[in-house]
Amino acid sequence: MTVSGFRRLLLGSALAVTLAPFAAATAHAACSVGVSMFTLGAPYYAAQMAAAVDEAKKNGCTVTTADGQNDLTKQIGDVEDMVSKGIQLLIINPRDPEAMVPSVNAAARAGVKVVVIDSGLDPKAKYVTLVQSSNDQNGFLVGQWLADKMAGKPMKIALISGDKGNIVGEERRLGVLKGVIEEQLVKSGHAGFDVVAQGWGGWNTDGGLKAMEDILTAHPDVNVVLGENDSMVLGARDALREAHKLDGVLLVAAADGQKDALELIQKGEYGATGLNNPDLVARTGVDIGLKALAGKLPADFPRVDYTTPEVITKDNVAKFYNPKAVF
Repeated sequence: MTVSGFRRLLLGSALAVTLAPFAAATAHAACSVGVSMFTLGAPYYAAQMAAAVDEAKKNGCTVTTADGQNDLTKQIGDVEDMVSKGIQLLIINPRDPEAMVPSVNAAARAGVKVVVIDSGLDPKAKYVTLVQSSNDQNGFLVGQWLADKMAGKPMKIALISGDKGNIVGEERRLGVLKGVIEEQLVKSGHAGFDVVAQGWGGWNTDGGLKAMEDILTAHPDVNVVLGENDSMVLGARDALREAHKLDGVLLVAAADGQKDALELIQKGEYGATGLNNPDLVARTGVDIGLKALAGKLPADFPRVDYTTPEVITKDNVAKFYNPKAVF
């Protein structure tokens, strides 16, 4: 299929688009997998890409990869290009839950099996399943831990979020806050905390540092940093250290389990994080996709496949820490 032909398909044109070139391109391949990441700008996403590629190659597949560079238009073009080259399975971490729907649907109409990993996509999209950790349940467990750790002490929370409008970020922060409220109600019959500011860190360490610097200017007395991932909290930690305000601030992430964060948890210098293993999510996505490609997936397979939620603290960090981990 030509790129121009795929664009007509994407736009829903009534013009007929033949799939013969696609069939010819894939007839002799064991399997051809495309991995489209909306960004590789944070260690989590780089680890996810590496795991997906490794799992596909272990299964004898050829792999095409693309970094969307946090640019929606580029990711749309990446998917078009992959389909035009004859991929059979698309593993995608989408930049936008709504805007990527036409691209995914066009790929599905071209005969491509699509598995979404990590970031949410509107269920009207024609994908096999979405593989992710339970952002809500991980966040809830982290929130319960935070409420217990603070033990009634007033919380002045600096919230470091990823991108505006990101479904994953919303689920993570709301899960944590819900967990805090529920645990406070159970333990004391009342609930309360103060989110003094929300900063946007773009999911990476540098972004977390900058967001924390801005928050500290107006709110130098924060005593909790809550981030939607470890990378941003690690950046916030750097900002606090540079401002000589790290002492007395509890660092908490809704998700990830990044190796650097786990090392600090072991030392008692970082409170807790939710388990969101990029290696597990990516490999599970590839495995499910290959089963769908082979016609071996049950007809009633769920649209969302969650990994087991967990809050990682000093008490259980040894269970999750792997010094050889990419992430």
